[in-house]
Amino acid sequence: MRAIWKGHIRFSLVTIPIRVYNAVESGQTIRFNQLHKEDNGRVGYEKKCKVCGETLKTEAIVKGYEYEPDQYVVFANDDFEQVRLKSTKVIEMEGFVEADQVHQTLYDSPYYVGPDGPVAAKTYNLLSAALEKTGKLGVGRVVLRDREDVVLVGPHEDGMILYRIRYPETLRAMNGVPMLEPAETNDDELNLAVNLIDSMATNLADIEMKDRYQDALKELIHAKIDGKEVVAAAEEEPQIIDIMSALKQSIEQSQSDRRPMKAAEGKKDPVKRVEKAKKTRAKKAKVA
Repeated sequence: MRAIWKGHIRFSLVTIPIRVYNAVESGQTIRFNQLHKEDNGRVGYEKKCKVCGETLKTEAIVKGYEYEPDQYVVFANDDFEQVRLKSTKVIEMEGFVEADQVHQTLYDSPYYVGPDGPVAAKTYNLLSAALEKTGKLGVGRVVLRDREDVVLVGPHEDGMILYRIRYPETLRAMNGVPMLEPAETNDDELNLAVNLIDSMATNLADIEMKDRYQDALKELIHAKIDGKEVVAAAEEEPQIIDIMSALKQSIEQSQSDRRPMKAAEGKKDPVKRVEKAKKTRAKKAKVA
């Protein structure tokens, strides 16, 4: 695993040399090329001006911000140097917060954090253990690729994990979702819904966390390579029934699925039958 960043975590007077690694394996993603339908030729990416239709080279392209319709303020590469933040190679911990204070919508990309060398391992392990014991996350800032990100650092298995988090102002308001209206909840329906959820309670480890679309796509690719015909299964329309009936039937089905199976009542073991018969005859003989 190759490090993508090398620096330090610092909180108060404690400094820990670390390396940061990508936690997500992007190489497994299947990617497609655009092809010409007639001859399977690769389609290139051509940059054309929408005003004059001229095909442009990279050096003829600048960046612009549209502040009014069709009105742009133009930025050259030198302009961005004025706002570029200097990378200090230090993640300065600004404080430690309870994990439940960070809303799930703020979490972005995960990265693994490891010690940079054997000397750093002891302090690294100490911080990881302290975060594990307190249930807290460190909040800091880091400059990656010329932009500053707020990050969370927390314990993970035998090490630590770092999350880039989104700025709250970048999130849309929930009330912008259409058709969200306050409605009274029927107590009977609510109780049944709660019972259904309780009856389906499980552990995440028991649920198959697998990209089934990716697997199906691989099968389709191999089938096409082998010249096989691929037939898609017909999708059935879900049956819509009233909510109370649906909840009751769902609970019954869930309880039935979880009920332990009874031992099959088959024929008794013939050897045991013979042994039992012998013992019965012996008892009768003694009595006689």
